[in-house]
This record gives sequence, structure tokens and C-alpha cells, in this order.
Amino acid sequence: MHNILEAHNISKKFGDFTALNQVSINVPQGSIFGLLGPNGAGKTTLIRIINQITMPDSGHVILDGEALKNHHIQDIGYLPEERGLYKSMKVGEQALYLAQLKGLSKAEAKKRLHYWFDRLDIGDWWNKKIQELSKGMAQKIQFVVTVLHEPKLLIFDEPFSGFDPINANLIKDEILRLRDNGATVIFSTHRMESVEELCDHIALIHKSNKILDGKLTEIKRANKDNSYEIGVKTSNIDALHKELTEKFDVSPAQFKTIDEQLKVNVKLGDSGNPNEFLKYLTTKGEVSHFVELLPSTNDIFIKAIQNNS
Repeated sequence: MHNILEAHNISKKFGDFTALNQVSINVPQGSIFGLLGPNGAGKTTLIRIINQITMPDSGHVILDGEALKNHHIQDIGYLPEERGLYKSMKVGEQALYLAQLKGLSKAEAKKRLHYWFDRLDIGDWWNKKIQELSKGMAQKIQFVVTVLHEPKLLIFDEPFSGFDPINANLIKDEILRLRDNGATVIFSTHRMESVEELCDHIALIHKSNKILDGKLTEIKRANKDNSYEIGVKTSNIDALHKELTEKFDVSPAQFKTIDEQLKVNVKLGDSGNPNEFLKYLTTKGEVSHFVELLPSTNDIFIKAIQNNS
């Protein structure tokens, strides 16, 4: 798969503080790439380097096969975590101005803006001032301005900040649609449930170093521990629970059931065979639930940070 963006061995210091230490990432074209890490890890510094807001001390960035140059700013749409709209300007006037900075003619900018304003049902905001809008409303305007020039690469830093659940879901759907229409997305957030829903690939930065990266499904596969969530209808729940506890690592399970039954999570260990375990359970009662437990992105995030602290 072609990489739309490659960052090779990026290092950056601010005085004695190392913000990035030999960090490399590859972002596949047409993917949603999660850039993750705790506060202060170095994510925003890397994003600012990709946007040529600041320069690296060493390393280089390649965009769509070319070394990053000034003209590539037209190929990138950037929604920063700290928003930058002029509060006293009218929405339409400001959106037109920012669109023209991205190379659109006034006529083309107005045409695209009306399309997006209609799409997001914000057409009556055109003559409002930014200071009259709520945080979420202003966020919609900034989202539109970010995507308006149809760049190859979109970078969203905490894009759901300030949104209620309905509008967060609306923006999520738009991000997926943009991806499906050919855009590549770098997505930085602390909301791991959003990473689960949206991201194909991730990289995790901690204390200026990349400590994990790859395809999310492969990372999950590498971190699973042969654990299963089970439900068994049996005449003696306590006896089966005691028997399982003596053989395996067992913990309570939280899934909902109608009938009374044994509900537990069971870790089989490295040598455990799930087929043999399922066969064993059928001798103890009616197996109503048997699901492999895969680690969540949040679990992987916490484990990786703890192992590298």
C-alpha cells in the first residue's frame, strides 16, 4: 500500500527539553491513522512539523512521494485542538477569506461553502459573528474550513471537542465519508472509543519516543491473551465456578442474560486450546455464550505506557 505521508527519524528539542526523539511514522493512503499518546508526549509537535509550522532539528517528511516543501501546504487540511477563528468576523466572510488562503477562487469558495453549510444544516449562520456561536457551532465552521479545499491529507487534533453526542456522530460520519472519497486522515485524540470506531492504523508516542505502531487489528491480535467470556447454564453454578477457578485464571463477566447461569471470563494461558475448553464446558451444562476477549485500544494504550514508563 502506498504511503501518503512518511516521517523519518524526526527529532525536535526546545532548549533542554526533547519533544521528539527519532520518531518515524508511515501513513497509508486512504486510511485513518490514529496518532496517540498522553499529554506532552510529542504528538502536537509532530503535527506542527508536518504542517511546516515548526521545523525538525533532524529527520525529514515525505508527502505523496516528495520531500515536504512549502507548496504542500495546499495538500493538507489541519484542524488544531486550539481553534483559531476571529470572533468579531462574520462566519461567511471569514470562511471565504480562509478558503481563498488555501488557493480557492472567491466564486469556487462560495460554491463549496454553500454546499457544506447546507450539508451540515448551518446555512442561517452565514451572517452571524463567531462570538455569537457556541463552542460546538464554531467547531463546525472550523471543520468546514479545514476540508473545503479537498486536500489529500486531513489532520484532526481532538475533532470532537465541544460537540454533543449527536454532532460528534455527524462529524464522525463526515470523516468516514471523506476517507471513502479518497482523503487520508491523521486523527489525534484521547477518546479511545473514537479510535476503535475510526482508525485503521495507529502510532503511540510516549515521552518523545514512538513505542508502538501498526495496523490496529494486528496490534490487537498481538496483545490478546487467550481469554474468553463464557456463559453456562448448569444445575450447580457454584461447583462449576470452583472447578474453573482451580484450573484457570477466572474473573467476573458483565454481559447481560435472561436466565440464571455462570458468567465468567476465563484466561486459558499460552497452552490452552479453546476448542478443547469449549468441549469441556459442554459436559458441564448448556453453553449459551462463548466469546474471545480482544484487548480494547484503551487497554493496549495503558499497557504500553506502563511498560515504557
